[in-house]
Amino acid sequence: MPRSSSPRAWWAQRPPAAGAAVLATGILSVGLQLSGYEVLSRIALVLACAAWLALAADFALQLLWEREKWVRRAGTPAALTSVAATTVLGTRFSALGRHTLAEALLALSVVLWPVLLVDVVRHWRRRMPGTVFLGCVATQGLAVLGATLAGALSTAWLARAAMVLFWLGIVLYGFALAYFDLRQTVEGAGDQWVAGGALAISALAGAKLISAQSASLYLWNDDNLGVLRTVTVALLVLALCWYAVLLVAELLRPRPRLRYDVRRWSTAFPTGVTAAATLSVASAVGVPWLKGLGEVLLWVAVAVWLAVAAAAVRAALVAVRADVTSTAPR
Repeated sequence: MPRSSSPRAWWAQRPPAAGAAVLATGILSVGLQLSGYEVLSRIALVLACAAWLALAADFALQLLWEREKWVRRAGTPAALTSVAATTVLGTRFSALGRHTLAEALLALSVVLWPVLLVDVVRHWRRRMPGTVFLGCVATQGLAVLGATLAGALSTAWLARAAMVLFWLGIVLYGFALAYFDLRQTVEGAGDQWVAGGALAISALAGAKLISAQSASLYLWNDDNLGVLRTVTVALLVLALCWYAVLLVAELLRPRPRLRYDVRRWSTAFPTGVTAAATLSVASAVGVPWLKGLGEVLLWVAVAVWLAVAAAAVRAALVAVRADVTSTAPR
C-alpha cells in the first residue's frame, strides 16, 4: 500500500465530533477580533476556513458516495457542529465587511439546520453527554449571524427572524437539559462543557440583537429591549456559573492529560464563546468592567485551544506513522 494512503485512512476514521475543531477555532477568531487582536484573529480564521473546507468536502463526498454512512452520522448531535461552525465563520466574515459571503454561509446553514436538527432530536435519549446541547448551539449560531448581518445591512426582517431563533434556542436548551446526564459534569471527557457553551452563545446572540438596533434601524421598543437586556445578562451569568462549576470539576477529578480525545474541542469552543459573549455583552449593555473579564477569559481560551491543537497534531502524527509502519513491505 502506498504511503499516501495513510493520511487518507486516518482522515476516514475522523468522527463527526471533529467539526467542533472548526467551531472552536472560528469562535476564537471572533473573540480575538472583538479584543482588537486583528492579526491573530485572521490567522485563526484562515485555520478555521481550511478545516471547514476539508470537512465540507468530506460531508459532500459522503452524501454522494457513502449515503448510509452520511445518514448514520447525520443523526448524531455532533453533526450539528457543521451548522454552528458555518454560522461562526459567517459572523467573522461579516465583521470583515464580506457580507455577501456571510449571507451565503447563512443560507447554507439555514438549509442544513432543520434537516440535521430534526434527525438529531429524534435520536435523543435519557442521560446524554454534553453534545445534547448542540441543538441549542446551532440554533443560536443562526441567531448570531442573522443579527450580525441585520445590523450591518439594516435589515429589520432578518433581525426579527434572528429574535425568533434566539428564543427557540433557549427552549431547545431547556429540553436538552432534561436529557443531559448531570454525572457528565464530573465524568465527561470534554463535551460536558457544551452545557455552558450553549448558554454563552445564547448570550452572544442576545448581545448581537441588542447591538443590531441603531439610528437607522429601529427594532425593539423600550419594553422589549429591557426584556432582551435582562435575559441576555442572565444567560451570561448562568454561562459563567457553568464555567466555574465545570472548571472546579476538572480540578477535583482530573481527566487523562496525555491522551488526546477529539471531544476536547468541545471544551475549547465553550471557553472561547464565553469570552466572546462576555466581551459582546459588555459593549451591548454598557458594563465596562465585563470587558476586563472577557479579556482574561479570552487568553484562557487561547491557552486551551493551543493545548488541544498540540495534542491533536501529536495524535495525528502518531496515528499516521503507526499506519505507515504497519503497511510497510516486510
